[in-house]
Amino acid sequence: MVERETESVYENEESVKEFSVEEKAIVSLPTEELPLIQKDESEVAKAMEKTKDRDVALAQVEMEKKLALIKAWEDNEKAKADNKAYKKLSALDAWESTKRASLEAQLKQIEEKFEKKKAEYGEKMKNKMSIVHRAAEENKASIEADRAGEFLTVEEVASKFRATGRIPKKLFACFSSF
Repeated sequence: MVERETESVYENEESVKEFSVEEKAIVSLPTEELPLIQKDESEVAKAMEKTKDRDVALAQVEMEKKLALIKAWEDNEKAKADNKAYKKLSALDAWESTKRASLEAQLKQIEEKFEKKKAEYGEKMKNKMSIVHRAAEENKASIEADRAGEFLTVEEVASKFRATGRIPKKLFACFSSF
């Protein structure tokens, strides 16, 4: 952009020179009427000022160009840092997800083992309970059988006492004094 401006300035100066040369060729004035061009010190100072202003403007443009390049570099480096951090965070998230998934799988396996053990122990306890219940039923049956047997013997003895008419000696043990 700076180069275009300087080129256009130079082109304008050349076109002005050409224009003035062409005009001189077309319009010829008598040499007597042409005033002598003498440059004053003020004109020289103005010309120097213009070149200084131009140099200052060019230096300012150069400085702005450098600042723009520095800003672009800074933005590029920040973007690189962001991308690097994003990549590391993504990798960390992936690692965390895989570790979490493996731990959850291990937990499920342990829970399944506990459930199997619980089912096995539950089955064992049910078997033991059924054994205890069977034993209790057997004992109840034997007690009932003994009771029925005792009832039969008591009935037989009672029928003997009825047949003979005798009274049992141990009628009521607590009332044995009778």
